[in-house]
Amino acid sequence: MTRSIHDDHIDSRAAYAALLLRLGLGVVFVAHALLKLLVFTLPGTAEFFAAHGFPAWTAYPVFAAELVGGTFLIVGVLTRLVAAALVPIVAGAFLVHWPNGWSFTAEGGGWEYVAFLTVSLIVQALLGDGAFALRDVVGRREPSAQHSG
Repeated sequence: MTRSIHDDHIDSRAAYAALLLRLGLGVVFVAHALLKLLVFTLPGTAEFFAAHGFPAWTAYPVFAAELVGGTFLIVGVLTRLVAAALVPIVAGAFLVHWPNGWSFTAEGGGWEYVAFLTVSLIVQALLGDGAFALRDVVGRREPSAQHSG
């Protein structure tokens, strides 16, 4: 089967689409981690977790996963693994927001935003790095939508 110039153009667009998704998700997760650290404080976040039925100590690994995972997404390291690993964290947030209804503007925030983040992470895990990723850090290139130029 031969590839056409059109196929390469589509591959290039897919690589840039994966890049934009990766950057957007990375920024969101770093921002959420910094919110926990700088605004709510980690002890305050631990209290929030406990008030919602999660062990208080889980606030600390969640903070670390959001900060490190978000940073890895931004630079494009282990993108598929990181995106997949963040899904259970977002699932925990989903459980917190579920009783508040669909709309994120509802009191306490609904689950629509969390559901979108979940789908976005799954799509990123399927797409892979995209363009401009530091994907060779672990010594092998993961199969993904790659930039051909």
